[in-house]
Amino acid sequence: MKYLVGIDEVGRGPLAGPVAVGVLVMKENLKIFGKIRDSKKLSVKQREEWFKIICAERQRGALDFSVSFISHITIDKSGLAWALRTAIARSLARLAIPTASEIFLDGGLRAPEIFKNQKTIIKGDEKIPVIALASIVAKVTRDRLMIRLAKRYPEYGFEKHKGYGTKEHFAAIKKHGLCPIHRRSFLLKFQC
Repeated sequence: MKYLVGIDEVGRGPLAGPVAVGVLVMKENLKIFGKIRDSKKLSVKQREEWFKIICAERQRGALDFSVSFISHITIDKSGLAWALRTAIARSLARLAIPTASEIFLDGGLRAPEIFKNQKTIIKGDEKIPVIALASIVAKVTRDRLMIRLAKRYPEYGFEKHKGYGTKEHFAAIKKHGLCPIHRRSFLLKFQC
């Protein structure tokens, strides 16, 4: 049996925290997702509402998803490209995606070569609903993790900017230095 699969990443550019790759597999055609759009263009409330719908459809067995995180440590050690490839392979394996499945990936992402029916689409999260759904599950899951990490490192404001390089985040780094979840390779000028 083959399925329709969407893959997207979240957290490529932050200065802290992991990168997240969402893989979502549709086991039946769900028309309710026809007008879904990129998670970055939705409000937090809208993303959470869509996430609830996605989870309800997962409970029903109409779809499934997996979000794989690759840590800041691994990003620093092996690079972002390696981290993304690893996360994609990990989530595909977790979901036991058949190699004949039709896979749509956002941007420059690629699935392992064993998946012959894959297509990378620039701005795919805006054009292909199954990619947009993968984007939502990755974004909601990573944002929730960064909110939890904000409680451990409250001086950095991760609950607001989720680790991205905002003015507030750079000011916190200047004042407090780097914390354990910062990506050192992204912040070389701040290292001692």
